Amino acid sequence: MDGFVTVVDLASQIKIGVGRALGFVTHQQRPFKVNLVRASIQNFFIYLTMQYQSIYILALGASPLQLGFINGIGGLAAAGIATPTGWLTSRYGIRQMFIVGAPLMALGALLFATAPDWIWLIPATFVASLALRWMITACSMVCGGYLKSQERATGMQLCDTISAVPRLASPLLAAVMITQFGGLNANGIRPLYYLQIAGMAAILILVLFRFEDPLRNSRARSEGFLEGIRLVFQKGTKVKSWILYIFMSTTSMFMSSTYISVYAAQVKAADQFVIGGMATASVVLPLILSLATGRLADTVGRRKVISIMVPLNALSFVVLLLAQNPLWILASGMLQGFSMLVFITENAVSAELVPFQIMGSWFGLLGLFRGLASVAGPLVGGVIWSALGPNLVMISLVAIEASKIAILLTIPETLNKQIDI
Repeated sequence: MDGFVTVVDLASQIKIGVGRALGFVTHQQRPFKVNLVRASIQNFFIYLTMQYQSIYILALGASPLQLGFINGIGGLAAAGIATPTGWLTSRYGIRQMFIVGAPLMALGALLFATAPDWIWLIPATFVASLALRWMITACSMVCGGYLKSQERATGMQLCDTISAVPRLASPLLAAVMITQFGGLNANGIRPLYYLQIAGMAAILILVLFRFEDPLRNSRARSEGFLEGIRLVFQKGTKVKSWILYIFMSTTSMFMSSTYISVYAAQVKAADQFVIGGMATASVVLPLILSLATGRLADTVGRRKVISIMVPLNALSFVVLLLAQNPLWILASGMLQGFSMLVFITENAVSAELVPFQIMGSWFGLLGLFRGLASVAGPLVGGVIWSALGPNLVMISLVAIEASKIAILLTIPETLNKQIDI
């Protein structure tokens, strides 16, 4: 009977939480709502392949070091496009960037799908990474522009959580399809990229017919590209320290995304279902904790929340390093969900360190350093893997997470602090 009461109480709490989430979304402006749908579609199709992409690259003949090189090329593309993308978004609007970005993502998926060997994945990764950075920069400005400061962390957490729900299904659906098409090899993974093309077409149609950007003319500024960058350093708060923090955070993110699934497959003997399960498990904690994390960040502060979540993310690498069976591997995947909670709260801080009028230039500048870090992460990981062994990659990830805490201590709390030009 007590167990039954507990289940009923849990169901009631879930119902209340869902009701609050829907209520929050309902009173937001239309661009936020439409972008939530767009991000959900994008996540579903991106995460069909995300956790299998490194394995696909190795299956087409690349070595672990060459894998790092290929992903580093992708990071170089992201770095090159990030800063002008932020400026272009401020100048021409979010809608136009989505209209250009969706076909670019489709082209990247097509290049992956048709690659005969790993050499051909260099241009594929270049285009796909460029397109994803293009879309992420524009997406960040939706929350930065259409959410109130006192709701921003909650809104970002909720947006990323709801849009991540499709990620519960797509990795395991991908595992089933891979099994049907021939297993954890190139032939088994390749068809998933063709599905991504259809997903990007759906996004383009949604943006063309449903997305509007009413704040573009009233709140965007028309400074030149270099002037916008100058104002970032002149008007922003602790932007140099935050750039270093973001660089370290992104280095960790891209090193882990490149080598975690390979480590699980080659060192821990995980199959496609365990790897897919890791990706699905990584969504569980954000789904459960996103609203609470956002509310906490909007009340006690962003910095305190990040300082709690970063060590828990580091724990995921320790658990994978020590994993002795698939359950440990899945537990590691679940703990990796803290990286999403950290990432979203970091974005709330980023949106509050500079005036909104130059946010495009700021996000573009951050995108540049994210891009440089996305070159460094895979390359450094590849060198460590090849020279010192895969276990040292996991240890290095823990060390990077620790360095983030040290940098975070130099950043002031941004909650309820408005900056104007």
